[in-house]
Amino acid sequence: MSKNALSQEPPGGRWTIVIVGIMLHLCFGSIYAYGVLRNPLLDYFKSRGLNPTAMDMTWPFIVFLAFFSMFMPLAGPYIQKMGPKKVCMVGGVLCGLGWLAASFATSPLMLIPLYGIIGGIGVGIAYGAPITTSAQWFPDKRGLAVGLTVLGFGFSSAVITYTSKFLLGRGIGIMNILQMFGIIFIIMSIVLSLMLRFPPAGWKPKGMTATASGPSRVDFMRNQMVKTSSFKGLWICYTIGALSGLTAIGIAGPVGKEVFTNAGLSSEVANNLIFTLILPFAIFNGAGRPIFGILTDKLTPKITAIITYMLIIIACLVMYTGYSSVLAYIICFCILWGCLGGWLAIAPTATAIYFGMKDNAKNYGLVYTAYGAGAIIGGIVSAQAKDILGAFQPFFLIVAGLAGVGIVLALVMLKQPVKKSA
Repeated sequence: MSKNALSQEPPGGRWTIVIVGIMLHLCFGSIYAYGVLRNPLLDYFKSRGLNPTAMDMTWPFIVFLAFFSMFMPLAGPYIQKMGPKKVCMVGGVLCGLGWLAASFATSPLMLIPLYGIIGGIGVGIAYGAPITTSAQWFPDKRGLAVGLTVLGFGFSSAVITYTSKFLLGRGIGIMNILQMFGIIFIIMSIVLSLMLRFPPAGWKPKGMTATASGPSRVDFMRNQMVKTSSFKGLWICYTIGALSGLTAIGIAGPVGKEVFTNAGLSSEVANNLIFTLILPFAIFNGAGRPIFGILTDKLTPKITAIITYMLIIIACLVMYTGYSSVLAYIICFCILWGCLGGWLAIAPTATAIYFGMKDNAKNYGLVYTAYGAGAIIGGIVSAQAKDILGAFQPFFLIVAGLAGVGIVLALVMLKQPVKKSA
């Protein structure tokens, strides 16, 4: 590579951008720990004389993810106009403020505006900046780069969960823990965002040919993209993938309690086992991102999507038929967390492959609203299954059925779009 080309890269080379993105997403992915933190939060609210339902405790998670996905498309144009540095910094600070504000909540209802809305807006603003930056620095390895960048989003749950467990075990209250995380996220977001920048116009890595960036032949602007069946298919398929995984994350704690109680374990043993299992769940979630990102590069988005749906069906049937089996719980949730991680790499990579990079920040921002739709639908249906039917078990049959629909949609609609001439 020429000296001029090297001088255009960030200090340490373009992989520095990926490392920064991973660290930023460790902050943004903290929402994934809610499935476990909701138990200490529930105990805290009960100590104040409240008796929240499953739906009460699910709403903060749903609202967070809804605002997250709502602000993704709104932030997209600003990432392109203002650059990733400023946008990511603003969003990251709001994310931290959401956690900080949540430490003053005295009921699940208060968590909705303090944690759900403020934090959700923050993550929605910031989330796409590192992803878009990595995608532009790696036109030759887009799936791998994007998958690695969002790796931190998956591992964040393990970091938050184990740190919280350690602090709770030393007598530190859950609200003080939220406060601590909020301050840390604010500082990290400010410092790390300073390192984000796009490559110069026309930049290409050494050895990359004109066609090495993937099969996309033309660039689609957002108003052109929404008219294609490929966009509609990708959006619905992403919704199903997000619904399956996000719900699994949100109900990991309470489902674990149900299964472990059915298996004859004591409440204390069940709680400890749930905390312990968050690490393998997070490993699967994190590893799913680069693995499925590479598969998307190699096998096409369609085939990779079908693979995730087949795995989801297997996982849900194992869980439904083995609702008193610790092993079934572990297998099911490892797969569901892993497939969610996979979709967070499949969707942005597919967006870039199908619709090009010219309007990518706006395009993926709109595609990402499927993530919020999946969170809302999955959260409501799973909570209602618990409140009405008395257990989360029936929900797994619903998810298996939706994954079957996803396979059909992927076969028919996930394909390279053809841009119509004006």
